[in-house]
Parts: sequence; C-alpha cells; structure tokens
Amino acid sequence: MTDALSRRSMIRTLAVAGAGVGALALGLTACDATDDVDGAVPPTQQPGATPGARRFGAEWEKHLRTVMSWPASENVWGDQLPDVRRDVAGLAQAIAAREPVVLMARPEQAEAAKQACGSAVEVVPIPVDDLWARDTLPVFVEEGGKVKGVDFNFNGWGGKQQRGNDAKVARTVLAKYGVERIETRLVGEGGSFETDGQGTLLVTESSVVNANRNPGMSRDQVEAELKKVLGVTKVIWLAGVKGKDITDAHVDCLTRFVAPGVVLLDQAFPGGPADVWSRAADQARGVLKNATDATGKKLQVIELQQPDPDKITGRGDAFVSSYMNFYVGSKGVYLPKFGDDRADTRAQQTLKQYFPGREIVPVKIDAIAAGGGGIHCATHDIPAVG
Repeated sequence: MTDALSRRSMIRTLAVAGAGVGALALGLTACDATDDVDGAVPPTQQPGATPGARRFGAEWEKHLRTVMSWPASENVWGDQLPDVRRDVAGLAQAIAAREPVVLMARPEQAEAAKQACGSAVEVVPIPVDDLWARDTLPVFVEEGGKVKGVDFNFNGWGGKQQRGNDAKVARTVLAKYGVERIETRLVGEGGSFETDGQGTLLVTESSVVNANRNPGMSRDQVEAELKKVLGVTKVIWLAGVKGKDITDAHVDCLTRFVAPGVVLLDQAFPGGPADVWSRAADQARGVLKNATDATGKKLQVIELQQPDPDKITGRGDAFVSSYMNFYVGSKGVYLPKFGDDRADTRAQQTLKQYFPGREIVPVKIDAIAAGGGGIHCATHDIPAVG
C-alpha cells in the first residue's frame, strides 16, 4: 500500500456556506457534569501542580459529550460523500449507545443528518465544512473547576484547504455558550496533541513548528506557548513528516497514550516499503524509548502492527491503516475494523488490556479511512468537570 498513513492527501476546495448558527446544547459548564458514567476515570492532578491550575486531561477521563461534524460538500468528497456520511452516522450511533453525542451539521443538512443518525444522536444546526471535529473544535482544558477552550486558530492545516465555516467553529461554540476562550498566537489542530493527563504532551514537530502554521517561531517558542496554554510541563517532540499529507503528520496516527507512562506506537506491516512513514515511526520509537514523562518515569512503548494491506476491505492511496486513530469514550473504546481478522483482533485485545472497564467497539470506517482520516479525527471529547 502506498503511503499507508497519508492523511487527507487529496486536497479539494470546500464550498463556503453562509448559514446562521443554530442552538447547540453542548453542556460545557461544571454544573452539568453530574451524569454517572460507569468506567470513566476521574481526573488526576498533575504531580506538583497547584490545585485548580490549568490541566489538559487525558481522553480516558470522564466526558460530558462527544462532538462530531457532518461532512458537508461534494466539492470535498465527490461521489464518496454518501459512503463517508454512512461511516460518520455509524460511528455516531456506536458512541451514542454509550455516551451523549452532539453532531454539528449545516442547517440545510440537519434534517438529513438526523434521519441518518437516528434519535440517539443530537443533531444541531452549525455551519461546518467537513467531518474533522478533532481539528476544528477547541482543545478543552480544566482550570479552577471549569472547562475552558484553547482556540488554536484553525487555518485549514496550513492553508491547504478552504475553511470558511470550520475556521469559525471553535470561537462560535465558545462564545455562544459562555465558555472562556483561551487565546494563543499558535496555529494548530487537536490531532497534533496527545497527553497522559499528568502534564506530558506528545507532538510531531512537522505539524506545529512549520511555516504554514507558525512562521518565524522556533521549537522552543512553540513549546513555551504550549506549556502556557495547555498547562503541560513536559513536551516530547517527534519529528513527523512535512508536506506528505494535509496534516503534516499529526501525532494521533503515530502514537497514543493508553495509560500514564505507556504509549502505543504504529508499526508498518512487515515487508512493506521503507517509506517516509515507516522512517517517521522508527524515529519516534527511538525518541520514546529514551524519553521520560512529566513525572520522570521512563515510557513503556508497545508497538501495534498495521493490518495486512492485501486483506483490508478499504482502498485508496490516502487510506489510513493505522490502529492508532482510536477514540477512548467514557464507556467504550472505538477502533477501526479493517478486515484483516487477525490484526483487528490483536488490536482489540491490546486496547482491552489497557481499558478493561470499557467495551471495545470495532467500527468499519473504510470511506473515512480512504479520505485520509480515522475515528479519532472525526470525534472530539468534552471533559466533565466538577
């Protein structure tokens, strides 16, 4: 398979819709964080942190909501759009069976989205361009007992794609519902940042220290700003890959925390070509095996092999066959089902080992993966505080 981790590499032009913003019941205040979610992990105070200090929580902590976005335009997806919408609806339904899901959709498409997703998914009329909620929404943090949102000034992954609506999603959601907006000069996306909830941040340098997002800023300057706005204390930098996909190699297709001190790392299927993606994984392996987290603990690195490209059911040069793009919900862990039964089972068993209190939910997302993304790219968790 060519460029197995290439993400959204077929760049198309988005139509810009001017529809108004409808009601969005996201429930972002601390007083709403009363739903009892079985199996959810309570927040852990960062070692040495001042009580009430800003904290970027781990994805496995308790959620209020999962937020998703309805793919809007044939200009982006062409004749793939019905299949992509089918995948988004199926994923939304799977998550909504275990925690509340809010799906943003263009007002003129909201009714069709409701019919596709069913009554368990709350569809709200918000102008959006595409399905990548991980990147367009704010990065939510906790501070002083409240949820706040860091607006990373989404610019279409470095100006590669028009973003007339998606560039406004973060600011609109925060302003409309009175959630404090944390301003930053940095441009970035949620898929660039992976945390253990205890002050450690994993980032690919290619996706942030890049002239298409943050011209003139050094890595040290970017790191200082990330520590300030996210409240992290240790940044582990991975090289990533510039210019080979639309995201410039987000970390969430390469490596993920599954527990404090434990990371999963993508491993190419044996016998494949030694391309830029396998070299990026090799570089990340070397960094992670010698790294310590914010507590000073050495990281344990668990490699998780991709499926056999001859056995997967999806196709396309941009197809993402990494299991790293999973999503940890309050009651379930959602990971792609690629069609290689042996590899799919191995991935499910690995995640079950680290999330024993959650249901492991494989989801078929061939159309999303063919567009260069995955389950994590299509979802965004809102933490519960209080």
